[in-house]
Amino acid sequence: MHLRLYLRLLAPLLLILALGGWLAMNVTEELTERWFLRDLGLRGNLIANAQSDTISKVLDNGQWDRIHALFERTIRDERLSAIALCSTNGLLMHRTKDFPTDLDCAQAHALQRNGNVELTLPLGKVMLGIFPVSTEEHHIADLVLLHDLAFVERRTRLSQQYLLVFMLMMGLTVALLIVLLTQYNWRRWNLALRTMLNPASNTLAAPPEFRSFMDDLRTRLRDLEDHYRHGQYSDADWTAERLRSLLASHLHGDELLVVSNREPWTHERIGDALLVRQPASGLVTALEPVLQACSGTWIAHGSGNADRECVDAADHLMLPPGQQDYRLRRLWLSEEEVRGYYDGLSNEGIWALCHLAHVRPVFREADWQHYRQVNQRFADAVIAEARSHNPVVLVQDYQLALVPALIRQRLPEATILCFWHIPWPTPEAFGICPWRTEILQGLLGSTILGFQTRHHQQNFLATVERFLEARLETERSSVFHAGRETLVDSYPISIAWPATTPDSAHQRQLGREALGITAGQKLILGVDRFDYTKGIEEKFIAFERLLEKHPEWIGRLCLLQLAAPTRSSLADYAALSERVARRAMQINNRFGRPGYTPVTLLVEHRDQAAVRALYGAADVCVVSSLHDGMNLVCKEFAAARDDEQGVLVLSSFAGAARELGEALSINPYHTESFADTLQQALCMHPAEQRERMSSLRRQIHDANVYLWAGRMLEDAARWRLQARMHERLHRYQHS
Repeated sequence: MHLRLYLRLLAPLLLILALGGWLAMNVTEELTERWFLRDLGLRGNLIANAQSDTISKVLDNGQWDRIHALFERTIRDERLSAIALCSTNGLLMHRTKDFPTDLDCAQAHALQRNGNVELTLPLGKVMLGIFPVSTEEHHIADLVLLHDLAFVERRTRLSQQYLLVFMLMMGLTVALLIVLLTQYNWRRWNLALRTMLNPASNTLAAPPEFRSFMDDLRTRLRDLEDHYRHGQYSDADWTAERLRSLLASHLHGDELLVVSNREPWTHERIGDALLVRQPASGLVTALEPVLQACSGTWIAHGSGNADRECVDAADHLMLPPGQQDYRLRRLWLSEEEVRGYYDGLSNEGIWALCHLAHVRPVFREADWQHYRQVNQRFADAVIAEARSHNPVVLVQDYQLALVPALIRQRLPEATILCFWHIPWPTPEAFGICPWRTEILQGLLGSTILGFQTRHHQQNFLATVERFLEARLETERSSVFHAGRETLVDSYPISIAWPATTPDSAHQRQLGREALGITAGQKLILGVDRFDYTKGIEEKFIAFERLLEKHPEWIGRLCLLQLAAPTRSSLADYAALSERVARRAMQINNRFGRPGYTPVTLLVEHRDQAAVRALYGAADVCVVSSLHDGMNLVCKEFAAARDDEQGVLVLSSFAGAARELGEALSINPYHTESFADTLQQALCMHPAEQRERMSSLRRQIHDANVYLWAGRMLEDAARWRLQARMHERLHRYQHS
């Protein structure tokens, strides 16, 4: 390590030790002197008591030579300088030769009244002490002792020297220990950092105390890598044309198949009329240009009541209508299969399990059997439609979790991309599923497995680690299972950037008038599927609390909730519908006035143009999801606001919350703060609205749905290129 680092570590220590040594020496000097003075007083009393018998006899018989001999023997002690004997009436009776001649008994008594007295005499610095000499009956004399203080000073200096040596040795020892420990820890840091930066190393190879730091640092580095890797695609606008260009350059000649439960176009017969509809879906928006560019095949469940009328003998249909750029293969499911596979396991089981919305998941053995059968039918359809041994297959969402492994068994060289659109729960939550092993193994048949957020990606990896015998490569974010590697990554889905209409401001005004919103009123908008994960009931409760706290909004504020009906045959959804309708009626009865309805609940489907008109008319759009993989409503709202006005209120439990930082964040479970955030949104200054909305729109414009599809297909193309290189190298080595 560098010398300066040691100096920075040791200089404060040495300074503290020096200051501590100085204080200790002063304290030691004071304490030592106090202890010695006390000791001298005790010693003086001891001498007076020991000599009292001899002095008493001398005073009786007058043998002063005995006193002289006694005093001479006594002052041989290094701690005594001179002794004098005074009578009780203050007369000097005897003294040693060094006792000052100008110090009589009266003066000694006068000095002694103020306690211990230090005197400076020719023989040195002494302390004067007077000690009574008594027999059992009487006080017969006083013994005046002059204690040599030079002895005290010598002992004090000796104690200070010992203390100084001790402090010096302790300082050197501590400094040496610091240097050794610092050098040792520095080497451990280097080992930990080298371990972290080495992709082939394992975290367990690092010192234990560094493992949590390494895990956190590796996560940050992966986030930065993702940010860089994802950002490199945003150097230009992503459009359908650019996506087609990427496919032409990276997947030229490769066969592409898309597998999903939802079909891109439906045929509905209403009376004698045959209607062709494209469902409002970000998935359809993203993948249709891909299939058009590759002339691929889309395999989906035919759910329209006139779908069978519009396919050929092989259940095929060319799309889009009038263009015939790609082929749709419709798969027919019975009502029993739909109830078991889709309504049962997919929605009552997996959907409820993956969304933390306090609805108990239901797992039935019969539903599982239908789920397996339908997944096998989708996989068989892929095998039947594939014209090559290594097609690119895009499998979509939780309804088809077993399909990747089923395809892999028949087409081992296929490149299978599976995207899980909903959240992935924690290992503890997913452990509830009775068929967790089969679902995990099914998904790990993928070449690339995508999630909406890194959090869901990490949850999946932790689940695999908990329930499967698999090897995880954290640096590559991949799983090795059953002899194959699966790349697990996050690909946040988005929307297609809409074209701006020249009369958008006029259309917004017409939309507000059509809704009965006057110039002085404000509109809060909610657009959701009628699902218990969307927090519609929590939204109504917060709106009611807002009117309670701020009654000035009564008559001036409306909440319009567009709730598209879904899965209404399921008990949980029917119960939710009843609760929400009851809550809306309660709010209207409580705060409604003639000509004013606070809450309007529209349970219906509306096309994209109608929904876009609602976005333009709203002052505030509230997305209050209790748990969501992404949620595209918030992105659609921002994309529709080309006037850069309006406020987005977004649940922190939606996957989009990580991307859209300029939205006002809410916890839909906390009614009080939810209501306060609505108040903040309604009172936000237009300049702040413009600043926030401009930032949101830039984010959505750059990271649109074509970027989402492009990233996944780019990774697939890179994977296929590596596989081909390995195959050629293998052939070369064995040729």
